[in-house]
Amino acid sequence: MNESKIRNMEEFAAISGISRPTVSKYFNDPSSVRQSTRVRIEEALERYDFRPNIFAMNQNRRLTKNIGIVVPYLADPFFAEIARNIERRCIDAGFWPILFSAHGERKLENDILDSLRSLRPAGVLLAPLGRASDRAAVERFCQDVPTILFDSNIEGVGHAFIGSDNFQFVSLMVDYLCRTGEPPCFFEMRTPANPNANKRRNAYIQAMERLGHAPQVVRAEGEGWGFEEVGYIEGLRAIEQRLLPTSTVLCSNDRLAIGFIAACYERGLRVGRGPGSALRVAGHDDHPFSRFTCPPLTTVAQNYEAISDRSVEALFALIQNGAPQGDRLEVLFEGRLVMRASA
Repeated sequence: MNESKIRNMEEFAAISGISRPTVSKYFNDPSSVRQSTRVRIEEALERYDFRPNIFAMNQNRRLTKNIGIVVPYLADPFFAEIARNIERRCIDAGFWPILFSAHGERKLENDILDSLRSLRPAGVLLAPLGRASDRAAVERFCQDVPTILFDSNIEGVGHAFIGSDNFQFVSLMVDYLCRTGEPPCFFEMRTPANPNANKRRNAYIQAMERLGHAPQVVRAEGEGWGFEEVGYIEGLRAIEQRLLPTSTVLCSNDRLAIGFIAACYERGLRVGRGPGSALRVAGHDDHPFSRFTCPPLTTVAQNYEAISDRSVEALFALIQNGAPQGDRLEVLFEGRLVMRASA
């Protein structure tokens, strides 16, 4: 037999002198075979440079090793970072992550869910569009496939939701800004793409009222996921038309804040908390680029690692044990105040 071209596991088992069932057992779970056998198999894999067709293997199993990961917009560095962490955890556990982006479109999100059904995944980690999602379609999918929702919640859908405590971290930021200077206005998109935006606005209003201040919301025109562009264009408009009721601006997310800071620079307004500064600007999320704005952006950091780890752990438990009895699991992680030069 030509050692340089082994076509399938039958040929590999024959040439390595290990039974076909034992080889199959190893590829299903390397820890399920004896240490000495695992060493023999891995030495044979190295010697013959054989890599099995995992996709074909999966299709012959009742349960595949595929894990679907669906995010609303992969170009957003927040979702890219979350997806990277989730992928690494899945790979380390012996699963094969398959990543999809809905690009902010309901039809594409539905098409992705249909495609995932055909792949027969072991489970799916889904960050839905939220209000833009087809709730009925997402609900049907979650009934058919073990699914954990993360980042954006659809109440009552899926076996669990893992995300951030928007009320906690907005309150944390409002408290800080009121304690250190003029109370903030809240800068948001009139038609937000992410459902967390509404929770953040409501949290801002409650926090301001609790502290005895009148909430002041400034709404930017625009929709979709181009937050930086909206923040820049609408920031220019707010500055030119004197729409800002206070010298402290709390943006709904860091990407809006990045655009807003660019607008301030263009209009010659110094952003910061020191002498000579015209405005303080803060955001939410601790976007991967927020530390590199000029000045660096004060924000509240979401716990990327904890959200990723807990989502994967919940999915693995669901795959192994089935849906738990009782209430749907919901886990919210608190944010951490990150004080930088912008506020």
